[in-house]
Amino acid sequence: MAISPGSDTDFSSQKSTFSESPRTKKFPLTEEEIFYTNCRAAYLTVFKSSLENIVSKDQLYLALQHAGRNPSQKTINKYWTPQTTKLNFDDFCIILRKEKPTSKSELLKSFKQLDINDDGSILHTDLYKFLTKRGEKMTREEVNAIIDLADVNADGKFDYIKFCKLYMTTNEQCLKTTLEKLEADSKLSRHQFGSHIKGSPERDPSPVPKSSPRVIRKTDQETLSSKGDIRSSLLSTNRKFKTSVFFTITMGANSNRNSKLTEPNLIKDWQCIQSKGCFFLEEDGEIISHQYRMQIAQRSMVYLTIKPLHLSQVEGKPSPWLSVDTALYILKENENQANLQLMCFTELQNREVFGWTGELGPGIYWLIPSTTGCRLRKEVKPITEEAQLVYRDETGELFLTKEFRSALSNIFEVIDLDGNGHLSLEEYNFFELRTSGEKCDEDAWAVCRENFDTKKNELTKQGFMDLNLMEANDREGDPRDLWVTLHSMGYNKALELTAACPFVIDIYAEKCKPRIKAVHMEPCSGQLEKAICKSVLNKGDAKLMDGYENIIIHTYNYNTWITSVIENKSDDKVIIHINNELSINCINNRGLDVFAVEVAPKSTMVCQHVMPLNEQQEWIYYCIYSLIS
Repeated sequence: MAISPGSDTDFSSQKSTFSESPRTKKFPLTEEEIFYTNCRAAYLTVFKSSLENIVSKDQLYLALQHAGRNPSQKTINKYWTPQTTKLNFDDFCIILRKEKPTSKSELLKSFKQLDINDDGSILHTDLYKFLTKRGEKMTREEVNAIIDLADVNADGKFDYIKFCKLYMTTNEQCLKTTLEKLEADSKLSRHQFGSHIKGSPERDPSPVPKSSPRVIRKTDQETLSSKGDIRSSLLSTNRKFKTSVFFTITMGANSNRNSKLTEPNLIKDWQCIQSKGCFFLEEDGEIISHQYRMQIAQRSMVYLTIKPLHLSQVEGKPSPWLSVDTALYILKENENQANLQLMCFTELQNREVFGWTGELGPGIYWLIPSTTGCRLRKEVKPITEEAQLVYRDETGELFLTKEFRSALSNIFEVIDLDGNGHLSLEEYNFFELRTSGEKCDEDAWAVCRENFDTKKNELTKQGFMDLNLMEANDREGDPRDLWVTLHSMGYNKALELTAACPFVIDIYAEKCKPRIKAVHMEPCSGQLEKAICKSVLNKGDAKLMDGYENIIIHTYNYNTWITSVIENKSDDKVIIHINNELSINCINNRGLDVFAVEVAPKSTMVCQHVMPLNEQQEWIYYCIYSLIS
């Protein structure tokens, strides 16, 4: 689960800088989005990926500088103790929440205490005494570096008003540069920012009180004022391409009709099992979902399908998840869980149902759901009116509104994975991990069974409703905690399901009773990425970069969508520029027509998924891949 951003506005002083980006002019961002975007921008100025760790004090110092902080050595030492070996992106975000950026007024107030004549300046002798005798003492060389700054020193005096202006301007310019880098250099968008879905970081840095304002050192100034020329945008106009290849595929309207899925004969005599699950869209654009283990007792013909789950919607409410593409990759577990072999995937389609039919031998299989992300995207339309969740009758008793009860009923349908109408502790814990990041233990579950309606030790739908009503009563009708639950489950403030896609998996086996169990809720990456790459490499068309035979672009047409994979067999990383501007009636999972990706040496990566914007019309995929010099 993501670490809750809370209500902090750590970067409030830089909001004006961020609002200059083209995206925010169209779609205003929330405080949480601004905070995490600034965190990412700062982190990715220092590191290639936010999955990389901070492994030294110098790296921490530099990353904090790019985030608009000016940490003292004492502050650095608070977070980087002798026992510290690394900090991850989540740790970095926690530090930024605690270490607020110094405002101009705070800085001026601190300096003004030394301004004896109240003229906006401090004698060098007074400045020297203050900086070397009080607080965290600076060295003579450090003070001389400040006094040597020509723009803010004259006639034996330090002009702190000019210095504060210079300091704030430099910080804003630094942040602006990093944000522009993040906006323009789209290779950064492919990295999965942080590890929020995995819960708390390895360790929470020790809390420290906000340090008093401290003047910037000369070395700090040089770092902050850097224009980042060695990290200039990949998309700059003076870039040169070494070589390019292009793919063009023309698809007719409703092209998925060519991959018709049909049920096997006599399937009504086969044994069947069903399980539900859900794709959840995180704040950073990452998609996570349930993952499953399936057991086949003996060799048998098997028929598997996956499709969006139909829910009972309030009249007038949209059902955007029903148009989300779904797929299922089947991997066989051999000696251990880490050694998984791709067997097949649900490539055939019948309307919203994707399926596969074939023979599987006895053994354990992993079922990994997948969606391209082309249609499960962050909502951009503003919500004009927040839905009401609770109300009080004339006696003052609290009740759940009809609309909220409908949403809770649908949530119950989604988390009731086996569809038996009740929630087991295991099913309920998937819900708890998703909404609170914690599990319910056996003792707590026993208390739940004592106080709410259960059947055979499982929570009924009415019990689930009463549990949420109790939470509302515990907060005296304050709906904020209820909204946390709803947002975690993909609902917006209008109680529309827009950031999730519930699905249902059906498994039929001719010779034996299949078994399925949800075991994880994880990002749609890792094993899934490997499976997609292998599938595309096995079935797709391949083109070599002219003159660079170790760089291969693979493209596979699934009829419903097109996936491209970049294979880098060389010993060096490569940067590939992708241009989709000539495509017609297309949408891709990155949301950008032009972007660039970095491919590590001896590796493959999914570059993009592309789907028709309007399935009822012809769509043309025309993409140019260029190697950047």
